[in-house]
Amino acid sequence: MDNEHLHVAVEAARAGARELMARYENRVVSEKGPKDLVTDADLAAQAAIREILESKYPDYAFVGEEEGETEPLESVRQGADDAPPCWVVDPLDGTVNYVHRLQSFAVSIALYAKGKMRLGVIFDPTRDEWFTAIDGQGAKCNDRPMKASEAEDLSESLVACSFRAGVTSDSPEVGRFVRVLERCRSLRRLGSCALNMCYVADGRLDAYWATNVAAWDSAAGTVIAREAGAVLTGYDGDEFDDWLPKFCVAATPALHAELIEQLTA
Repeated sequence: MDNEHLHVAVEAARAGARELMARYENRVVSEKGPKDLVTDADLAAQAAIREILESKYPDYAFVGEEEGETEPLESVRQGADDAPPCWVVDPLDGTVNYVHRLQSFAVSIALYAKGKMRLGVIFDPTRDEWFTAIDGQGAKCNDRPMKASEAEDLSESLVACSFRAGVTSDSPEVGRFVRVLERCRSLRRLGSCALNMCYVADGRLDAYWATNVAAWDSAAGTVIAREAGAVLTGYDGDEFDDWLPKFCVAATPALHAELIEQLTA
């Protein structure tokens, strides 16, 4: 991946964000499922993003949260040599926050190629913050290099997590939440997987885990967090799967190991 791909992704993210902010006060909300919202802004933003990406790279594959194109081509998933690069788009990560006019929502665009997420762009239009990364070239926030924190002890760490829509009290997610809550400095549920990963990359959070997000939620953030030096694996310590993201990301190996211990207890 190169700077041309990055510039196109930034242009597409700007277009998506314009659609979101134009509808911010007058969005039309519906339910995809119980407690799982979608707005007219999600749909308009994805259409604007896709138009720009496909105009520049018409032969690339596309995965997006809306409009039913949520599964990659099998050749893409397997990392086949002849598989096209694949854009992975979440036009509005943090829909519930957006609907309630809270901060912590973002546009997220990633590019997957040759078996790995290679590029990530995440834009928070409420703070005008751009988080970007290209595989092997580091991560930046508004052109400022980012680096994960040096936190090593869970007891001194600020941690975030994500729950699925409609989580119940007997869910394993709740048990993990309580175990970590008892041991960390403080625990947050901010509502945007993409921004959580950026905040780990920038040292604002020390760790984050999620077991029920989708590939488009985490795709760009995985590149950004990894390039900022964070440790990323499956939530149980196994290898991370880009297309089935159940993961733990932490600032340091020591903190990562301690958090994994609590998530798998």
